[in-house]
Amino acid sequence: MLYATSKGGISVSIVDNAVIMAAGTASRFAPLSYEMHKALITVKGEVLIERQIRQLKEAGIPEIYIVTGYKSEQFEYLKEKFDVHLVYNSEYLVRNNNSSIYAAKDILKNTYLCSSDNYFSENPFEREVEDCYYAAVYADGETKEWCLECDNDGTISKVDIGGKNSWYMLGHTFWDETFSKKFVEILEEEYNKPETADLLWESIYINHINELKMKIQKYSDQVVFEFDTLDELREFDKTYIDDTRSQLLKSVANELGCKESEITEVLSYKDNNNAAAGFMFTYNQDKYKYSYKEKVLRRV
Repeated sequence: MLYATSKGGISVSIVDNAVIMAAGTASRFAPLSYEMHKALITVKGEVLIERQIRQLKEAGIPEIYIVTGYKSEQFEYLKEKFDVHLVYNSEYLVRNNNSSIYAAKDILKNTYLCSSDNYFSENPFEREVEDCYYAAVYADGETKEWCLECDNDGTISKVDIGGKNSWYMLGHTFWDETFSKKFVEILEEEYNKPETADLLWESIYINHINELKMKIQKYSDQVVFEFDTLDELREFDKTYIDDTRSQLLKSVANELGCKESEITEVLSYKDNNNAAAGFMFTYNQDKYKYSYKEKVLRRV
């Protein structure tokens, strides 16, 4: 583990690498994520994951690993373009994101752990980091996000799903080598338990919050962004209102004789096996449903 000493005499970790998690299907981001991995969509003129890679490189992070799974072949070009490493998560369909941590467990040191679909309006990364942390933004009013309670020094002491007027988890996190080692030990102990498969890595962290010390890193809600649905993306990048970049939605608009902008409230739906089955939307106050398998549009 590498350390540097700041001007204040505080020991800080020198970041060894970054791991960008890009294995999941992002099925809620229908239908764009059915056609292309969500990390590879263009937002305000830049491919999401490319923007994040550039920001990491600008901060001097020497090695970048991308954990792939769903549509993994779409990421191959990044190896040559950005000199990054790809790590394949073979369990992405049968486990939650703890499997991506497991796939990258031998890489974790002083590591930024990132989600491939975040958009940072400013570069949040640094080569030297003082403490382990999870990025957070503030919610005015009610929220369904993972809300944080912290001690006086900013150490996270409790996480609740849902809250009011609270800081909540959003964005990247930094693990120093001590945290990485301890988390991997816990993950290896619990990985084969049936109840672990469906857990987010954050849930495992919460279950061991007294052993895994992490602080809050606060950001403005104008710095860290995440888009779970097409409607949310349209609020951020207005060009998606008239042009969704989706061949499926273009085909649907053509069938209905409408503009893409008139198709709203686009939401995914799943089959009995919890796999993405299609999407629903509103047009002219009517509800419609499109099936990926049948390639059929129905009014419901």
